[in-house]
Amino acid sequence: MAATGIPVPFTRRRLLIGGAALAMAGAGAPEVAATAASVSSAVPLTRIIPSSGVAVPAVGLGSWITFNVGGDEQLLRDCAAVMKAFFEAGGRMIDSSPMYGSSQATIGFGLARLKRQDAVFAADKVWTQGDGAMQLDQSARHWGLGRFDLLQVHNLVDWQRHLPMLREMKQAGQLGHVGITTSQGRRHDEFERVMATQALDCVQLTYNPVDREAEARLLPLAAERGLAVIVNRPFRRGALTRRLEGEPLPGWAAEIGAATWAQAILKFILSHPAVTVAIPATTRPAHARENVAAATGPLPDRALRERIAAHIRDL
Repeated sequence: MAATGIPVPFTRRRLLIGGAALAMAGAGAPEVAATAASVSSAVPLTRIIPSSGVAVPAVGLGSWITFNVGGDEQLLRDCAAVMKAFFEAGGRMIDSSPMYGSSQATIGFGLARLKRQDAVFAADKVWTQGDGAMQLDQSARHWGLGRFDLLQVHNLVDWQRHLPMLREMKQAGQLGHVGITTSQGRRHDEFERVMATQALDCVQLTYNPVDREAEARLLPLAAERGLAVIVNRPFRRGALTRRLEGEPLPGWAAEIGAATWAQAILKFILSHPAVTVAIPATTRPAHARENVAAATGPLPDRALRERIAAHIRDL
């Protein structure tokens, strides 16, 4: 589904594993060596949004903090370079919010510069106690799009007013999907109630090997209700990858073709059967390619998932 909006830094050390093997996504796909070149040529895994049948690559791109660069021309070009690498690697979903400063306008700059408006799965949010339609109109102008693929109520702010508006937009063909978001485990009780009682297509929440609260109720409920799950803060705003920087990758990383800690974390997240897309943010084109490449090759099974979480917890 092509996105067409509505009418109206962190660093991490790359720890490469020589000789690891990656399998291409999909049953019976040929194996390729786990080098930077071969991984980048692999086709990333896609996941289906249950309510619509729309397929999206399993690693997207977040924009919180990293794309809030104001009008600095060099930083805008740098962000466009990140987007270029992301698209070339096979990514599609880019997520933003009015809360993220100038990030929406930065995305719009990049899409226009790259002429990739038709390639993006555009995911944004409404975040206001005031006029949501006015805010969404401004967001669409920032992106330079006429229609969003997904609009979400950010952190449930005034959701009782905004969800009906988003559903009306979807019914009128002005919007692809409707969702809600939370982060850092905030307001999980209310989030669960909204998930259980409202017509939604997607939910966005925090999940990674350290923050696993969503496994208890939210992820099972999403699976039960047929909701796509978008995972934010996979690296805890970089704190998790910084903590692991310099630590050697254990032997199990080669089993799943993880060449870096970032890829191991993303593979852990994507291996949960309820997860649809993870949206790491980055300021570096190489990291954008690396992140998308985490959606190629094998994913950990349940036993290995627990080993990964325990290993990271104990470091």
